[in-house]
Amino acid sequence: MSSEPVYVVKVGDKEVVIDEKTLEVLQEYVKTPMGLEALAEKLGLESWEEAYEFIKAVPAWILWTPVSLWRHRKKWIQGKIQGQQA
Repeated sequence: MSSEPVYVVKVGDKEVVIDEKTLEVLQEYVKTPMGLEALAEKLGLESWEEAYEFIKAVPAWILWTPVSLWRHRKKWIQGKIQGQQA
């Protein structure tokens, strides 16, 4: 079993994994004039309504977390998990 932490946001009956690629799309959405239709397309969601529900469900701290900090945070959490299992 992998001890790599995974952050998932539920949208209806779908689960969107927050990874580096998703985080880059979210930051592009926040920092540029991207519509919900484009966001839905980039994330593989069915409609702008799902994209809207997704944005409402994502914690704000994730939207503003740089990808480099995300990588560091995941490694830190993974180290904590491995330390507890030892």
